[in-house]
Amino acid sequence: MTTAMQEAPAETQLHPEVPRPLPEAEAIYRRWLAHLNAEFTRYNSCTRRSEIVRDELHSLLLGRPHGGRMNAALISELPLAVLAESLDPRNVTLPAEMEVDLDREKFNTIKPLLWFWRGFDRTVLGANLWLGLRFRAMLGAHIFAGLGKNVRFYRDVNFERGYTLTFADNTIVRPGACIDDRQPRIISGTLER
Repeated sequence: MTTAMQEAPAETQLHPEVPRPLPEAEAIYRRWLAHLNAEFTRYNSCTRRSEIVRDELHSLLLGRPHGGRMNAALISELPLAVLAESLDPRNVTLPAEMEVDLDREKFNTIKPLLWFWRGFDRTVLGANLWLGLRFRAMLGAHIFAGLGKNVRFYRDVNFERGYTLTFADNTIVRPGACIDDRQPRIISGTLER
């Protein structure tokens, strides 16, 4: 599995470069992506990766660091407690987990990353094309069986397992594309919805 952080594609005639954010924002985005890449490279256990994802989603969605369980005894705090608990990948079941032919050992190490991908795409950050392309490529390097150079994943790409997929260089996966990944598959070119 490739663990180096993937870059979004350079400019081509068919696919121009995405306009860059302001320099200060770009520096912050790159620092965050490098930090996440280093953490997911260093740790591949479901437990540690789940904690990282939980903490990142908690900060992104709730605007504060994860600080332990909330007081779920108060009825007024129940909805927030439900949301906070659902940010931890260990508290959710993904569709692939219901399949009998799932390679559970491979899946368990990437499940937190799949949850992060989905959670990210449902935030305002997922709509940020420059950041989103780089975020998904970074995660993809840890999820997929193989990831070529300059692969672009747009928002809301659907796949269940990930570990069965290999993406060739310069592949583009358009928004809302659904990928059947029950069997090993090599994808190249442009995958539309």
